[in-house]
Amino acid sequence: MSTPIPDRIGRTPDVCGGKACIVGHRVRVLDVVVWHEHQGMTPDEIVSHVPTITLADVHAALAYYFDHIEEIQHEMQAERVFAEEFRRSHPSLLEAKLRQEGLEEAS
Repeated sequence: MSTPIPDRIGRTPDVCGGKACIVGHRVRVLDVVVWHEHQGMTPDEIVSHVPTITLADVHAALAYYFDHIEEIQHEMQAERVFAEEFRRSHPSLLEAKLRQEGLEEAS
């Protein structure tokens, strides 16, 4: 017997920031989409990467994505903006140290 998508994908305010995720896991639909669509992982590779989810969970997440493309793409854009703002306001100490060492070596 198969489990319908609504039983596999859900939104809970206290789980994953309320973003759509695989029920019972902290794996967001967004994560599955990035692995599959942007990193080229197959559904089997995703299950190998996160062995607590099933192949059916991965396919349900992808089906949810294709039914809610604008919503998930909006979440992806919001995360990119957040990450960029974080990088700007929290410069890398390692990069600063490497730059400083590079300047000292050049002298």
